Amino acid sequence: MTNRRIIQILLLIIILALSIKLVFSYEYYPYFNYYNQKIISFVESFHPYDDVVFIIFQIVQVLIVGAIPAEISGFVGGYLYGPIIGTIYSTFGLAIGSWLAFMLSRAFGLPLVRRLVSAASLEKYDHFMEMRGTLVCFILFLIPGFPKAALCYIIGLSRMNVWSFVAISTLGRLFGTLLLSLSGYSIRTLRIWVLVIVLVSVAVILLLFYLNRGKLLEITQKQTDSSSTDANYTHGIPE
Repeated sequence: MTNRRIIQILLLIIILALSIKLVFSYEYYPYFNYYNQKIISFVESFHPYDDVVFIIFQIVQVLIVGAIPAEISGFVGGYLYGPIIGTIYSTFGLAIGSWLAFMLSRAFGLPLVRRLVSAASLEKYDHFMEMRGTLVCFILFLIPGFPKAALCYIIGLSRMNVWSFVAISTLGRLFGTLLLSLSGYSIRTLRIWVLVIVLVSVAVILLLFYLNRGKLLEITQKQTDSSSTDANYTHGIPE
């Protein structure tokens, strides 16, 4: 392992330690918890149909790009329903929302997507559309923090099979959704060690993506070369 990579790992560990301290510091926690508590109180106010409202909340989170951070909604699910049921509810809502975003994009095309997704995002992810591989899309859904709601609309501009899209978007999100649910559960039960495990897991995943970015680029390039005649995708975002 090179000195550069050792330094990168050490910096990541320091950032992770500071993040944990920040989250649980007396001064910061009330602000960290404020917006989550607002959403939690809103969902709970619909009891005994709060679970249905939460699922709808997750659907809307996908359809209205950027309105509700996915990290907050996933956290709320774990806080209210625990790591397993919270993950199931979140996954169900996200799957429906992703499918609807995909179908809306397919039905109304680029004019609708331009209204919902920023021009910068469309331009930034245009080259991913040109790669035309389900593996590429799956990797993007797997990366923590990636703007997945916008990606649903962008992929809808392609000719990807709808059930292939539902499968990769759901499976790709699953691990991240579980981590968010565990985060919410750890706050409610005050099991700090659970949140530490979650943060370490996210840090490791991001580190692995970063350290292997060269190999990932090679894989996506092979996907591009091998799918030049693939009819499942358009060649980039249409004008």
